[in-house]
Amino acid sequence: MPGKPGRLRRMLRDDSGMATVEAAYAIAAISVVLIACLGGLGAITSALRCTDAAREVARLTAAGDARAREVGAAAGPSGARITVTRKGEQVVVLVEADAPLLPLLTVSGRAVALMEPEGEDADEPRPSTDGG
Repeated sequence: MPGKPGRLRRMLRDDSGMATVEAAYAIAAISVVLIACLGGLGAITSALRCTDAAREVARLTAAGDARAREVGAAAGPSGARITVTRKGEQVVVLVEADAPLLPLLTVSGRAVALMEPEGEDADEPRPSTDGG
């Protein structure tokens, strides 16, 4: 049995196959970084779409268009949640959605528009405030 400890030491010192293991770790790390980058890009794209949808909903709601939410749902990312509130003469729209590939991240876009005049005064030009 005196030969067995030397053989065990040789087997433990043997580095064959280490390059394969290191390559596997590197590929896994690169994959995680790539997925995180794609998730970030998807989140940025979704945030921009939320902002675009909020702007459209605010503009159409201020003009009195009943299709505002429908247009906003089409412009925003899938599954977007649209909240419309009116504060005095302002319409405030918030569009929220879950980011793709990053399920714990919620992106949003917000827009504000002034209500457009209704009735008889709607076609009359507004007075100028520039002094001229």
